[in-house]
Amino acid sequence: MNLQQQWFGNIRGDLLAGITVALALIPEAIGFSIIAGVDPMVGLYASICIAIVISIAGGRSGMISAATGAMAVLVVDLVHDHGIEYLFAATILAGIFQVLLGWFKIGRFITFIPQSVMTGFVNALAIVIFMAQLPQFVGSNWIMYAMVVGTLAIVYILPRFTKAVPAPLVAIIVMSLLTYFLHLDVRTVGDMGQLSNQPPVFHLPMIDISLDMLLTILPYSISLAFVGLLESLLTATILDEMTDSKSDKNREARGQGIANIVNGFFGGMAGCAMIGQSVINIKSGGRGRLSTLTAGVFLLFLLLVLGNIVREVPMGALVGVMVMVSIGTFSWRSLVTIHKIPLSEAIIMVTVVAIVVATDNLSIGVGVGVVMSALLFGWKMSRIHITSKMQSGNITSNPDLLNKVDHDHRSSIEPIETIQEQREQVKVYEVSGPMFFGTMSYFVDQFAPLDDPEQIVIDFARSHIWDHSAVIGITKVKEKYKAMNKEVHIRGLNEESRLLLEKLGTTALSSGH
Repeated sequence: MNLQQQWFGNIRGDLLAGITVALALIPEAIGFSIIAGVDPMVGLYASICIAIVISIAGGRSGMISAATGAMAVLVVDLVHDHGIEYLFAATILAGIFQVLLGWFKIGRFITFIPQSVMTGFVNALAIVIFMAQLPQFVGSNWIMYAMVVGTLAIVYILPRFTKAVPAPLVAIIVMSLLTYFLHLDVRTVGDMGQLSNQPPVFHLPMIDISLDMLLTILPYSISLAFVGLLESLLTATILDEMTDSKSDKNREARGQGIANIVNGFFGGMAGCAMIGQSVINIKSGGRGRLSTLTAGVFLLFLLLVLGNIVREVPMGALVGVMVMVSIGTFSWRSLVTIHKIPLSEAIIMVTVVAIVVATDNLSIGVGVGVVMSALLFGWKMSRIHITSKMQSGNITSNPDLLNKVDHDHRSSIEPIETIQEQREQVKVYEVSGPMFFGTMSYFVDQFAPLDDPEQIVIDFARSHIWDHSAVIGITKVKEKYKAMNKEVHIRGLNEESRLLLEKLGTTALSSGH
């Protein structure tokens, strides 16, 4: 998608979707500000600044970034112990780290997150989004429930008749009008916190620049940088699949950093991509950068010009929209197919969901899932299969050349026919599976130098030598046979394995003792 398409390829859809997202951002930003222990306007300023900057600097069209709960929970202690000015400084430093990580192309590492972890991440966020709406029902009357049901009815039924206007936007407007004209007794946005009609202004954090200050904010900034990038890159990957398009993960990392730097200088708390609002944007027809820009600009317009109207928007309508998001975000297919996928992957997926929901911490859940997947992969890869058979006469109708392990005075290539002339019997070991540090010990234990004939062939046609440990293992086997005046020959090496064996052979001989 070229620059013109990103900005002007879907003008009407992007504008309407951005307006819808702006309305949905308000209660979320206020709620996250309360979690962090700061004024509601800090979260709203963050949402305005980040959305506007990321629309230009980000690497994923149509993705919404703003203040988030994942970032808010990380700064609670910082705000409590040192005050809000330290929060601004930590946000700026986190942005600098993110720019550097993007410059070092950290985006490529998102491909190392397995599908089971991705599915667990999506399902966990859907559950977290749904659970975040439940406090709105505490102490509410039947009107609140009716309004949520009515909002969901509009969201799901209206698209069957027309998609000219985003159904969530229509639902919010209809419920707001009903609340106003019928004087309904329901909670509104104004009940969540005091809203100001002042725009964000440039502000240098009022702190003393010192080593002590830097050491204070450093751990918070590092956490904010990594958690923010993790959630942003995972969200970008999900939107890639939803829209069948590609995003620039490294540019997104840099963009998140630039957005947080600007945000910190304009009185906002650290933020990142929001999967809930991003899903609203996509489902409302938003696809381009214009939708993200519109969300930020219209949110600013709402606060400056339409603040009194925004305060009257019923929470029931916004809760209904977020319930729709949680339903649309959850991977229902994973429930249907969970019995078909390997048990280990199903356990990983459920574990990620459980940890994220229990701790409300995305990074812990995804981190544990990745570690579990890595251990599972290592366990599977550590299995090799070795078979042996005695051969005499014509070993094979199409003899291979045997590349010897030795790097001494002997020739490195010797035809099988030569071996047959020297010995009557040859024992052939066939290795299947990867040769690396995890399989080296097992490999060494499979040979019986005392019982084997004087000529041994190890066939690596179905294997690959990956590291120094594997070379040491091969060397150990050869040395055992050499001590009994028996010879080991190697065949079937692919080019990469052969080069590694030649390069590390001498080192392996010395390291193996």
